[in-house]
Amino acid sequence: MTDIGRASAVALLGVTGRLVEVEAHLTSQLPAFRIIGLPDTSLGEARERVRSAAANAGCPLPARRITVNLTPAAVPKRGSGFDLAIAMAVLAGAGAAPRTSARTVYVGELGLDGRTRPVVGIIPMLLAARDAGAERVVVPAGNLDEARIVQGIAVAGVDSLRAAAIDAGATLPPVEVEPVRVAVGPLDPADRPEPELAEVVGNAIGVRAVLAAAAGGHHVLMLGPPGAGKTMLAERLPGVLPDLTDEAALEVASIRSVAGHGARSWTRRPPWEAPHHSASAVALIGGGSGVIRPGAVSRATHGVLFLDEAPEFPRAVLDALRQPLESGRIAVHRSAGAVEFPARCQVVLAANPCPCGHAGIAHGTPCECSASTVRRYLARLSGPLLDRIDIRVQIPRVTTAAVRAADDRAPTTAEARAVVLAARDRASTRLRGTGWTRNADVAGTWLRRDGTGAPGSTKAIDRALDLGTITMRGWDRIMRLAWTLADLAEADRPTAEHVQDALALRSAL
Repeated sequence: MTDIGRASAVALLGVTGRLVEVEAHLTSQLPAFRIIGLPDTSLGEARERVRSAAANAGCPLPARRITVNLTPAAVPKRGSGFDLAIAMAVLAGAGAAPRTSARTVYVGELGLDGRTRPVVGIIPMLLAARDAGAERVVVPAGNLDEARIVQGIAVAGVDSLRAAAIDAGATLPPVEVEPVRVAVGPLDPADRPEPELAEVVGNAIGVRAVLAAAAGGHHVLMLGPPGAGKTMLAERLPGVLPDLTDEAALEVASIRSVAGHGARSWTRRPPWEAPHHSASAVALIGGGSGVIRPGAVSRATHGVLFLDEAPEFPRAVLDALRQPLESGRIAVHRSAGAVEFPARCQVVLAANPCPCGHAGIAHGTPCECSASTVRRYLARLSGPLLDRIDIRVQIPRVTTAAVRAADDRAPTTAEARAVVLAARDRASTRLRGTGWTRNADVAGTWLRRDGTGAPGSTKAIDRALDLGTITMRGWDRIMRLAWTLADLAEADRPTAEHVQDALALRSAL
């Protein structure tokens, strides 16, 4: 006697899902349970979880030889999120859940007591199921709120394997159980009130750098002594950025879902990540020994990654940012496989001018660092990394005169966001049909062919390029920044003055 049952699951590679068909083959040979199709260790342990869960849920597996195949076999399958699909395929093969089919996707872990347990990555899993043409997805009750974020596919939540079997046509009386909920973590950064830009006083150059960065999507380095307001300015950059588009919000939600944010994965505001300078390269770019998780640079996609005390980070960790700064994506290769994550964020670096922080200050505590110490300290920010930073400004300490100056007050966050939105609208209108929406995204070939600005406007950076003080990449980045300054000034094209201003905003280091 031979019976076959089918269900579907989703294999998650980074933030990309792949539909997997789960086939359960039941024969009358000696009882056994085997899973094939490239499972990892945690998935191989599903045999014991599924058997115990089925027995305790009141729908025990038949005492037959069970072979479960996960196809396509070449796709790596990791984690315990296949438990529910495996159990339903076996019950379908045994005739206990007749409405189970490969058109229904099951996602969830099973506890030994038969309850379903939430898993991470529900949003990209549902997106993969929807795009593959699945009709319906069944998820643990603890994941239901998060699953409802994805539109265009029917979603049902079950609190136990018994409830899933009843949903698939099993003739069992329902039994009420306490559903397993998603653990609530610390306060999400998106839940915190946005800092007010108008609180910044006496720091006109820093405010201008923040507005230019927000309008064009540029990376920023702020160099200045302790107490100059570098962190204060960086924390106000996300508030100045516009709300995320539907596409960007869904991409951010997918990353946050994989990172375990649960139902709080959906947000319209740009994310903010600020790892400590003791963070490792894996924490910054992603990885892990088992399931590969996104790092801070990916979790900050469409938002801001702030690295305070940047020279205190290991140089190798900072240099790991060079690829994502250029391409907007990060490829993480491990022995378990290769995963690509989005990483299109704005990086803001803050640094003291020397280890003691007093170099270059006219009054106050004198700097005790030698010239060689200062050079070694700032050399932790490598040349190739700095070449990818569009805005590099000196942030001086605020004086009493600057605080009292009425014309040195910063705009409110709402006013600044309106200015940024207007500048971005000008850029997106100009770039319509090119595939770019921000000046920071424009290719250098377009800049040199169609985007050189007014006649003669590039003389200053052409001369700097010929003298070797900037690279060709630096030329491109200065022109992108000049376009942003022109958009903020409501000019049609960058003038020589805009290019000079862009060059000045890149003068530090």
